[in-house]
Amino acid sequence: MIKEISNEELGKLVRLIHRQYGYDFSDYARSSLKRRFQRFMDHASMEEITELSDRLLQDVTFFEHMAQFITVNVTEMFLDPLFYKTLREQVLPRLATYPTIKIWHAGCATGEEVFSMAILLEEAGLLERSRIYATDLNTVSLRKAEKARIPLKCMKDYAQNYLLSGGVEDFSNYYTTDNEHAVIQEALRRNILFFQHNLVTDQVFNEFQLICCRNVFLYFNRLLQDRVLRLFYDSLDPLGYLALGLKESMMFSEENIRFDSISPVHKIFRRKS
Repeated sequence: MIKEISNEELGKLVRLIHRQYGYDFSDYARSSLKRRFQRFMDHASMEEITELSDRLLQDVTFFEHMAQFITVNVTEMFLDPLFYKTLREQVLPRLATYPTIKIWHAGCATGEEVFSMAILLEEAGLLERSRIYATDLNTVSLRKAEKARIPLKCMKDYAQNYLLSGGVEDFSNYYTTDNEHAVIQEALRRNILFFQHNLVTDQVFNEFQLICCRNVFLYFNRLLQDRVLRLFYDSLDPLGYLALGLKESMMFSEENIRFDSISPVHKIFRRKS
C-alpha cells in the first residue's frame, strides 16, 4: 500500500524536479499535487517516494510520462457548450472589429478546445485573419495536439456539444476519419501554432484580444493564480477578453480589480483599459 506523501517529501520531490528538469510545481495547490503524485505512484506500482525520486533522476522518458500523468487537464471539444455560445454571441462580434485577431489558449492540453475555437472563428468568417497560439507545459500533450487526431468514439458527444453551443453546420464536415480517429481538417489548423510555454516561469510573448485558460487555475495556489493573472493582464490588448473555467474564479485575487466581469456564469472577463 502506498504511504501518504508528507509535506517534507513533497517539497523534496518538487525541488528535485525543478533542479533536474526545470519544471516548477512549488506554487501548485499542495493537496491536489499530492493526490496526483500518489495516483501516479499507484499507476507505476511504486510504494515508496524514494523509488519515484531515484527513477526520475535516471530516466528522462519516465519523467515525461509522469509529467503527462500529473499535468493532464480535463478537455473535450466544445467543453461547457453554453460557454461557447456566449463566445459566439458576445465576444466574437467584438473581435470582428480587429483587422487581425490573436488568441492564446494557455494550457491547451491535447488541443480539443483549440479546434473548437477554430470552428467558431470559421463559422463567424474570422478564421482567415485569426492566429491561435496554443501552449502547454507538457510536450507530450502538444505532440498529440499537433497531430489533431481525436478518438472517433468521442465525436458523437462532441457533435452534441457543438449543437448546444449554437452550431448549425454538419459537424462531420470538420474532420475526416480513419479506423479509430477523427482527424481535424487541415483548413481549420492552418492558423494554429502549438508550442511549449510555462505559465509559472515564462513571460509575455504577444498581445492578444482573447486568452482562454480553462480548468488550469484549479491546480494553482493563490500566489501563483495572482502571478498568472498579472501575466494575462500584461498579455491582453486594452479591453481584451479572458476566459477561465466554470469552477474557477478571480473573486479573491488582488488582480480582480483589473478586470470587468462580462459573463459571471461562464467566467468571461474583460481587461480594463
